[in-house]
Amino acid sequence: MSIPRRVLAASTVAALVALTGCSSDLPKDSAGSRASSGASKGSDGKKTGDQSTFFVQADYDAQLAMRTAKATGPADKPWEQAIDPKPVDTAPYKKSGPYHLCFSNAATNNPWRQVGWKTMQAEVAAHPEIAKFTVLDAEGKDDKQISDIAELQAKGCDALIVSPNTTATLTPAVKGACPKVPVVVFDRGVDTDCPVTFVKPIGGYAFGAEAAEFLTRKVKPGGKVLALRILPGVDVLETRWSAAKATFDKSELDVVGVEFTDGDAAKTKSVVTDYIQRHGTIDGVWLDAGATSVAAVEAFEDAGLPVPPINGEDQQDFLQKWKDAKLTAIAPTYPTYQWRTAVIAALKVLKGESVPKVWNLPQPTITQENLDTYLKPGMPPLHYALCGCEKMAGYPQKWGGK
Repeated sequence: MSIPRRVLAASTVAALVALTGCSSDLPKDSAGSRASSGASKGSDGKKTGDQSTFFVQADYDAQLAMRTAKATGPADKPWEQAIDPKPVDTAPYKKSGPYHLCFSNAATNNPWRQVGWKTMQAEVAAHPEIAKFTVLDAEGKDDKQISDIAELQAKGCDALIVSPNTTATLTPAVKGACPKVPVVVFDRGVDTDCPVTFVKPIGGYAFGAEAAEFLTRKVKPGGKVLALRILPGVDVLETRWSAAKATFDKSELDVVGVEFTDGDAAKTKSVVTDYIQRHGTIDGVWLDAGATSVAAVEAFEDAGLPVPPINGEDQQDFLQKWKDAKLTAIAPTYPTYQWRTAVIAALKVLKGESVPKVWNLPQPTITQENLDTYLKPGMPPLHYALCGCEKMAGYPQKWGGK
């Protein structure tokens, strides 16, 4: 499943796996600088700057359309649903169990991945036909994951699940594995069609557009909006910002700054505080990831100002702050239940059951109307609500809950 514009520097994604755990030693963005971009104009005269080199119009259009598309599959199991599935014949891979599944994991170095990993383990435990589950963690290192994939091929795996650390660098390793074992890729793609299926939520464009459109509805025309980004050069973040930029450029909102925060809470609060002091008021805040959304909220609270419309994600600390402070907010998501789907997909392949070539999972948005559904009492602050794990064995304790 070749995914356009996913060619990333190894150091970039190694530093940022699924949007957290950031580093400042990163490549430059498409404008040539990873410093604060402020409100500098792009070549089109827009204060949001130039469109990202990662932007692909066809992918943007497809993802925005998928937001309203009806998914097929069990209504109460979104991790088994699919949007616009194009079935693949898996008969050549059919074999009798019990099965030995192998997993090459990019890392477990941040809360999103930790929640996903716990969920995957619970999914494996729920299938007695899985006799053995061999896992190697690349610790965010391309070279290690390349070695891990080679090592796993020699362990008699019936199917190999891969969550790539980076796209371009891991593509040859995945291509090398495909002729030897059926491969399931999830979370991020590779630049080859050889894996049997690629499991992912709708994607970054859908996330970015959802949050930006919310601000265009909630902020008055001419209102000042601050956009907070984590890092340049990371595909899922670039596409989130690409979609937001497209929305803002068509609106009457005044984007007064587009700032990189490195995903650091203290830096996020400092940036927001600086903009409050500089502009007197900020009428809306857009974030490309929710890990520092609470820090942004606290900057307004510390200044004694009302918190303007803002977006976060499905992490519990933001959802709790939203409810307690009665925020005007929205939370696009990147569901961790995809870690369940990867296991389910591998088993379907080995049983000769059809799977989608690209398994597009639903990507729900948390709103004021459904907030209470996703706020999970007793769960840790950095637990991600869309784990699809509530009815799994060991919940909530195995996920750090009470």
